[in-house]
Amino acid sequence: MVKNALITGSCGLIGSEVCLHLAREGYSIAGVDNNQRAVFFGPEGDTSWSLSRLRSNIPGYRHFAIDIRDRASVLQLIADSKPNVIVHTAAQPSHDRAAAIPFDDFDTNAVGTLNLLEGARRACPETPFVHMSTNKVYGDLPNSIHLHELETRWDYADPEFHNGIPESFSIDQSKHSIFGASKVAADVMVQEYGRYFSMPTCCLRGGCLTGPNHSGVELHGFLSYLVRCNIEGREYKVFGYKGKQVRDNIHSEDVANFIRAFCDAPCCGEVYNIGGGKENSCSILEAFALVEEFTGKPQKYAYIDQNRIGDHICYYSDLRKMKSHYPGWTITRSLRDVIREIVESWRLRLPPSEAHIGVGG
Repeated sequence: MVKNALITGSCGLIGSEVCLHLAREGYSIAGVDNNQRAVFFGPEGDTSWSLSRLRSNIPGYRHFAIDIRDRASVLQLIADSKPNVIVHTAAQPSHDRAAAIPFDDFDTNAVGTLNLLEGARRACPETPFVHMSTNKVYGDLPNSIHLHELETRWDYADPEFHNGIPESFSIDQSKHSIFGASKVAADVMVQEYGRYFSMPTCCLRGGCLTGPNHSGVELHGFLSYLVRCNIEGREYKVFGYKGKQVRDNIHSEDVANFIRAFCDAPCCGEVYNIGGGKENSCSILEAFALVEEFTGKPQKYAYIDQNRIGDHICYYSDLRKMKSHYPGWTITRSLRDVIREIVESWRLRLPPSEAHIGVGG
């Protein structure tokens, strides 16, 4: 019997990767995406190209241009399809943009998630429900950890965090940004539906999720956007912290691999920090150097001596809980692999006049 998967945000980076991954595993795929990213970020955020790719590569792919804020349509879709897997990746994803559109942000991130959860509870409560959360649910509390300032990065000085931020870290009483707060609401509701209704749900608190299919823009998609700026000779803006702020980067395929692992052996109301971990972490300065290696082009940038509100100085995920619960899962793409793939992807996607670079390394 063919299993059905319902993927929201199906044209985004993680959503599209999950669609392709589950299709290869024999699932029938239904995608939900109304290209709201183009509304949030303008033409550069448009994901129409991704929809074309899904239709070309997934036989029988079904697409629904539904806004997840439309409760009646969401409830009806889930009731009609009764999917065997629900992966919720749709979101207003920008830390910065949220403050200008707080109603759109909260209605998309928090209310949209509730619509999906309730649809699942009514129609298919036994279906694994995976929610892409964010490390922004921790607010700026990671900035209270004692740090070392090194030549090219900040790093944790407290040995308790040698492996990164664990899931036990508090999400309370810190500054989150409006985006972070709306994602906290969604995160807690996903946990609650798991714990209160005994539904198989999990929150994946992502670090920098990236890969060659990312439509990176200035307000979201740090590594993809940085590579694009390098290739096009654009100026990249560095906001505070001397450019030494650290993020861990995980390839979208490794995220999809974990989602499949969870769906095969789900838990109720679980939380995981999903990122590249310490090995795949880098600062902006270190990212500049790595990208320059592969493109042969110097990175143009401007330094702005004001960090983004609620931004992390140093963040990388402690992956030990994920690996203990799912020992068959691991990171398969190194940071260098990830950057090489992003460079190659932009080289193919940009007009030839803008993408005449080599790929070295």
